[in-house]
Amino acid sequence: MKILTVIGARPQFIKAAMVSRILREAHQEITLHTGQHYNANMSHIFFNELQIPEPDYNLGVGSGSHARQTAAMLVGVEDILLKEEPDTLMVYGDTNSTLAGALAAAKLHVPVIHVEAGLRSFNLRMPEEQNRILTDHLSSMLLCPTQAAMDNLHREGMTHNAHNVGDVMCDAVFYYSKQITEHEPQYFFDRAVPLFGPRKMAKQWYLATIHRAENTDTPDIVYEVLSAFEALDHPVIFPVHPRTERLVKSAFEKYPFSNTTVIQPVGYIDMLFYIRGAMKVITDSGGLQKEAYILQTPCITVRDQTEWAETLAGDHNMLCKPFRHDIIDKTLHNSPNWDHHPDYYGDGNAAERIAMLMEGAVF
Repeated sequence: MKILTVIGARPQFIKAAMVSRILREAHQEITLHTGQHYNANMSHIFFNELQIPEPDYNLGVGSGSHARQTAAMLVGVEDILLKEEPDTLMVYGDTNSTLAGALAAAKLHVPVIHVEAGLRSFNLRMPEEQNRILTDHLSSMLLCPTQAAMDNLHREGMTHNAHNVGDVMCDAVFYYSKQITEHEPQYFFDRAVPLFGPRKMAKQWYLATIHRAENTDTPDIVYEVLSAFEALDHPVIFPVHPRTERLVKSAFEKYPFSNTTVIQPVGYIDMLFYIRGAMKVITDSGGLQKEAYILQTPCITVRDQTEWAETLAGDHNMLCKPFRHDIIDKTLHNSPNWDHHPDYYGDGNAAERIAMLMEGAVF
């Protein structure tokens, strides 16, 4: 089978790394990188680190409004579909790249396989929620990471060719975590590149990532978040997303924040180290919530909803408003019980199950 895989953002590189490793044993895979993440630390480093080949195509779309970015991807993906004539197109997750790939393929009657199907935050104001719902409805095969995702599809009447395969991110956490033990902690600290403000690495830390528009569009919210970090009882390591960097830097120029070390985005294995060693993770990222759960690190999610609702059971993950007092309160007083820790995301063999389904796929 000839498969065109469309990727465009860091989490998708990681997922594709796990699935491609298995798929290429029996199939021809062509990878198309939309260029949605165009910063070197947000893109190229992952291909090197995860030991996967550079993409066959790179559209180099870069940033822009949702409409302009998606439109440029649609044109580019369609051109490659017409040139390569694949048997199927595979997409991951819920980015603009995901929707553009699925829509371009569906228009040309190329079957779409959606890895990480069925997720719902039930907040249609989120671009990711729009993308994942539309992609599910365009797809010929729906590969769900959890039973909860399967249940969501069943409620929406999408039962045909839907499968709970487990989460490929769980595969990646297990696979790449093994490499962390090869290095001393100082190795990872030395690789961190401070951007501005103090460098304050410690034996105990909180890890923070904040990048969603609702949390970074105004200086007031960024200040609330940073001032909460300032009041915590241990240093905060904050790999800053390119879209967040300007506002964070401006806040540091105005206020004497001293408890937060702002660093450049880091590679996947480095991030696993920071998650695994953190006292807690404070984030608005979808993937990081799940990785924290798998690695048994408590998580504070600065959002009103989460598509990974199962992590909220037992307070392993807690939702939080982007306000100073709520971040401080939830971070300092969240003590989940890890004795009850269901394996919601599978056993680390999702990629093998996907490959098995592909063998007998009928679209």
